[in-house]
Amino acid sequence: MTHFSIPSADVMKQLPTQFFATLVQNVNREIAAGHDVINLGQGNPDTPTPSHIVKALQESADHPLYHKYSPFRGYSFLKEAIVQRYQEDYGVTLDPESEVAILFGGKTGLVQLPQVLLNPGDVCLVPDPGYPDYWSGVALAKAEMSFLPLKEENRYLPDYEAITEEDRRRAKLMFLNYPNNPTSATAPLSFYEETVEFALRNGIVVASDFAYGAIGFDGKRPVSFLQAEGAKDVGIEFYTLSKTYNMAGWRVGFALGNAKIISLINLLQDHIYVSLFGGIQAAAATALTSSQECVTELVARYESRRNAFYDALGQIGWKATRPSGSFFSWLPVPQGYTSASFADLLLREAKVAVAPGIGFGSGGEGYVRAGLLSSEARLAEAADRIGKLNLFG
Repeated sequence: MTHFSIPSADVMKQLPTQFFATLVQNVNREIAAGHDVINLGQGNPDTPTPSHIVKALQESADHPLYHKYSPFRGYSFLKEAIVQRYQEDYGVTLDPESEVAILFGGKTGLVQLPQVLLNPGDVCLVPDPGYPDYWSGVALAKAEMSFLPLKEENRYLPDYEAITEEDRRRAKLMFLNYPNNPTSATAPLSFYEETVEFALRNGIVVASDFAYGAIGFDGKRPVSFLQAEGAKDVGIEFYTLSKTYNMAGWRVGFALGNAKIISLINLLQDHIYVSLFGGIQAAAATALTSSQECVTELVARYESRRNAFYDALGQIGWKATRPSGSFFSWLPVPQGYTSASFADLLLREAKVAVAPGIGFGSGGEGYVRAGLLSSEARLAEAADRIGKLNLFG
């Protein structure tokens, strides 16, 4: 037979390695070997979607209208629901038709945005450490990345004054993410006001990834980028129901803000999708417009877990700053280890899975990320298992 070769497009060779896929494989290998692994390495909510949202889907699935194609850009009632939620939670006014795009999960929008804004050779400013899927969209656009170091001494906020003149000139897009994955840091309104001024001065679009926007601790609600005056002039925000309502598997997200950017995202999606299943849109609207008591309870649960976990970490001598938002912990590794070697040690010897910081960029070296995605008892047990390795004096 003649050998038939199928080469891939060059852009496929430029995609970054899917970091979390490797992490999952390593954990599954330990589980398959019969070990009890406490998996704190992923960002997958561990409790179910609230029952009233599930019931809304069950009821809407019977509606014949939703058995047909949805409108290309989604139902107006869902866009109006997100507008209502932003008005109530953040005091932000949005136009549902021109300033909201419905997404197949927030990640989809994060990958699409560079493709509608960047040309080959353009630069995107990306947080380091940061969510690796920012890199994917930049690669697909055949653009370049310049990293924004997020350092503990600067509260994990980028230093705009440290950005080189060349990067300021070539950059067309910048990603921000607060509450932050992986560092769990939050950002004040003053930072976003500084960001708007920086973006205007340099002609850089701002993309705020607000995936953990509902999860703030110690009585403080995280600030939305869109709360800053002029934010809609320079950028957009991504919001998802995945974390707020434990709807990660439902794949419902939004892009919000600048009407021109929203129109570009909608145009690209017109060529790829015919929107979400109408029943899911109806259930998502229910989540956004019903009582938010389930969100209050969820945040309280994560805060209680945070406190239990950090109390247990203190007992074994592992010192770290308590998170102010998100459901992650950002923990320094002990001397003599890299983030990867330490994560390997914990999985191998303690059967505790964490994500090595290097997977989020070179700025993540020296740390591991642990999710508050298990019960208080299991989090305390994880700390106890790690403590028995005698790594912290």
